[in-house]
Amino acid sequence: MAEPKEEMFLDDPESIEAEIEAALADEDPIDITSDLGGSELAALQAERDELKDRLLRTLAESENVRKRADRDRREAEHYGSTRLARDLLPVYDNLYRALEAANKEENQVEAGVIEGVELTLREFLNVFSKHGVSPVVPEIGDAFDPQQHEAMFEAPLPNTKKGEIIQVMAVGFMLHERLLRPAQVGVSSNPGA
Repeated sequence: MAEPKEEMFLDDPESIEAEIEAALADEDPIDITSDLGGSELAALQAERDELKDRLLRTLAESENVRKRADRDRREAEHYGSTRLARDLLPVYDNLYRALEAANKEENQVEAGVIEGVELTLREFLNVFSKHGVSPVVPEIGDAFDPQQHEAMFEAPLPNTKKGEIIQVMAVGFMLHERLLRPAQVGVSSNPGA
């Protein structure tokens, strides 16, 4: 049998394969069936089958770990900015309220200020859109959806059906397919049509 080299580097698989082939070439094949009895041979075959099964299970588990890590990486890319996006939602709300207040007739605000707030709000929504954040804007008269809306109050309003949205108080937001914040709405509690 050839003497193994002192250093073997794992990052060089070709040299490892060459070492294994050289070691196997030096040895004479052994006929294990002539030295073993039937029960010993059966025990060795059972051990071989068990090791083969363990190897296959280990390979399957490593493939599952790889797939899970890949999925986790993709989710981290998509949803890693959730906290930042949630922290920025009040900024959007304040800009929107400032724009609403400035557009009321009783408040005379400089046109440049209104235009600046509108541009800032538009840019804010563009940045959100670029990162997968989209607004959930329910309309008055839409049906209340607990998956996307949060009912802030219920009130009986004439000419409405129970469960219809009667007021939108805050826009909701989605981050890709996940709800970041539900839209805050008022809902009709009328029992009749």
